[in-house]
Amino acid sequence: MEIKFYLISLLIPIGLLLNSCTKIEYHEVENPSYLRVFNNLNYDVNLGDKNLLVPYLTMLIDPVFDEEGIPIQAAIVGDFLDKRIRYAAPYPTHSAGSTKRNNPEYPGKENVLVGPILNGFDLSSWAQIPAGAHRIVFYFRPVNDIPFFELTPELKQQVAMEGTIDLKEREIYTLHIVQKDFKTKENGLLLRKENFQNIPFSDSLVYVNFYNMSSKGFLESEARKPQGLITLRDGIKDEMNVYLSLYPEETKLFNSKTAIPDHYARYLQTMYRNTELATVSPYFNFPLFADRSKKISTNMLQNVTFLAPGLNFMDIGVGGNMMPKGLASHLTFFGLNELVTVPGNINSARFPSMIINTHSGIYNPKSFPAINTIEVVNGEAYLTTIQRKFDPPTYK
Repeated sequence: MEIKFYLISLLIPIGLLLNSCTKIEYHEVENPSYLRVFNNLNYDVNLGDKNLLVPYLTMLIDPVFDEEGIPIQAAIVGDFLDKRIRYAAPYPTHSAGSTKRNNPEYPGKENVLVGPILNGFDLSSWAQIPAGAHRIVFYFRPVNDIPFFELTPELKQQVAMEGTIDLKEREIYTLHIVQKDFKTKENGLLLRKENFQNIPFSDSLVYVNFYNMSSKGFLESEARKPQGLITLRDGIKDEMNVYLSLYPEETKLFNSKTAIPDHYARYLQTMYRNTELATVSPYFNFPLFADRSKKISTNMLQNVTFLAPGLNFMDIGVGGNMMPKGLASHLTFFGLNELVTVPGNINSARFPSMIINTHSGIYNPKSFPAINTIEVVNGEAYLTTIQRKFDPPTYK
């Protein structure tokens, strides 16, 4: 008995020590709203841009300043805010094991109180923020591991943009930092009040909407990205028609003959460049099991095409790679199959599927429809996926 008591007496302090090192205290947010922030300043800084600052930011909500106007604290801090990554997954990107401080979005890696399951949608990628009006300021900061408030005063004065946001209780918001004008380098904020949680989406359909938040003048500039399948490189015109095609998972070449019947080059909408009004774009849908040979899971491929008005799919066939910049682009969304050939060898980019495949119930995998947003910013396209609640795995 004495030996057992001695061992327990040793373990208890160790356990308390471990808990004291890892415990994170969360304070309940009364009357919360839900906020997610993306840094869309995706430009690169080179030797010719001496006055252009690296787009690495700190977000301060309701900051407090000293007598010299230097911020000394804030109600909410989002530090080390890097350029957004091309795929915003439907779950928090904590990057377990990563030693890097950079955060691809807010809250992202931040250990803050996040949103709940609301009307069946997982809001764990949104931070809880007290509802009401807030002053928000974004600062350029050095690319290092020093927290913002520990920087020297001269490094805490480079304002990237600022404004006031008014958040309503229990509403969902996505805040975008954008470059409005590529020539003047004017930056701005777009606060979008989302509505997906209020729409009666079908459980058998996948949904997607589109935005072009590119800078004025980017298409005409010479600052395009390198050629390849990792980016849209040239950007797109201010007005583009959007088309959707669906293909079986084994497809290697995209055309009207290989597409799923009745799902080739379906016109969805005309998309316009916009960095001023943060209105929600309409959602379009396609069947989760358009490939009727699949019942439980599918790796059906999705292809989105942007075409300038007046062009059709015959125009981007043979010789499409000789087309002037910005007139046509493809986005390919795949499941397990990455060995696909993008038609026409024109502006192209690859993404994960707009369908979520995961272990649920007795099925591994099982396919679920998701709510997706595609945003084009200058030479890049971005996919954000929101998942709905599903049953946890069942193990035998």
